Amino acid sequence: MKGADTAGHQVPGPLLAEGAERLRAAGLDNPRREARLLMAHVLRTDLAGLLARQNVDMAASRAFFDAVGRRAAHEPIAYITGHAGFWSLDLETSPATLIPRPDSETLIEALLHHRPDRASVRSVLDLGTGTGCLLLAALSEYDDAWGLGVDIAPDAARLAARNARRTGLGARCAMINGSWTSAIQGRFDVVFSNPPYIPHGDLPGLMPDVRDHEPPRALDGGMDGLDAYRILTAALPSLLAHGGIAIFEIGIDQERDMPMLARQAGLEILDVRADLGGIPRAVLMQNCRC
Repeated sequence: MKGADTAGHQVPGPLLAEGAERLRAAGLDNPRREARLLMAHVLRTDLAGLLARQNVDMAASRAFFDAVGRRAAHEPIAYITGHAGFWSLDLETSPATLIPRPDSETLIEALLHHRPDRASVRSVLDLGTGTGCLLLAALSEYDDAWGLGVDIAPDAARLAARNARRTGLGARCAMINGSWTSAIQGRFDVVFSNPPYIPHGDLPGLMPDVRDHEPPRALDGGMDGLDAYRILTAALPSLLAHGGIAIFEIGIDQERDMPMLARQAGLEILDVRADLGGIPRAVLMQNCRC
């Protein structure tokens, strides 16, 4: 093998250059950075540790190019590496759930803005919890809170439970398999949801990383993208504690539809917060009587 020593080792630079070129040919953005991330994953190090590596053995080289091939087919890096960062947490990921995205951190920022007193939140419900990212991020900020995550997919609920243990928060939450609010009694200080909200007709136009790899049930929001919101807003009055708030993630232009759904359910919209891209992303609601 070109560039290999007698033991079959190679220096990382040429491998990274070839990997980046394959990713570039596949039309991916930031191919050099993604190649480094994949190499660091294979070598079980971070980007800083990668700089210190002098050689890569044959097994690692093969594993690297296997990972590059998966990424060139637009499989998300988080599924290849098996983890992703969210807020201050490192979470396990799998094709059973959506990958946590920085845009969703807007919901945590909104909660901190509206409930700056860390003693003011004692109970948190996350409907469609996925990896558990929203619930676990909230619990990491509110030390006295307990939480419940619900997901219709059994594999997702199990993944969220593993993430609760992974982050050291397992004693303060439960993750259950269920359909929205059907298995829930009680009221909560905070109700989160990042439900499916992509209009059905828009699914074919999604990026292949999302369209071809992430679970369709977590994306498809029905003909107008609002099916889940209709169910969830109607349920909120019986789920929110006195003074409690609901924080939902929304898609592009859906901030125009939420006021109508909120009014129909007897709710008031407190705030709509934009993500870092300037897109309205988090809608905060409470019971009108509050």
